[in-house]
Amino acid sequence: MSIPNRVWPCLNYRDARAALAFLTDAFGFEPTIVEPPEGDVVAHSELRLPNGAGVMVGSAGVGDEVFASLPAGGGNVYIVVDDPEPVHATAVAAGADIVRELRHEDFGSYGFSARDPEGNVWSFGTYAGT
Repeated sequence: MSIPNRVWPCLNYRDARAALAFLTDAFGFEPTIVEPPEGDVVAHSELRLPNGAGVMVGSAGVGDEVFASLPAGGGNVYIVVDDPEPVHATAVAAGADIVRELRHEDFGSYGFSARDPEGNVWSFGTYAGT
């Protein structure tokens, strides 16, 4: 069962189109909205995983001044998954920069972390909070 996503990390990218392709290929996200659908700039996009997790991606310097002024490449996103191993295998096959290999944590999680081409760190693990 997919739980509605109530937290939407929003990340700016210098090349948002390339980021959309990377996130799809490396982590299995599916774009549900991309505006505009074509061109160099992405004003707004939403990507989802089958478990309901979602993220918004856009081009740096585009849109409302408050958000447009945020730097590209400074994000850190953690996504809860039932089994991180298939996500890890897909990320490795897509050439993702694995910065923390699959491992068990003292606090009960099992997961890994990867850096995207613009420097954002994406962690996938079983820890869903307390």
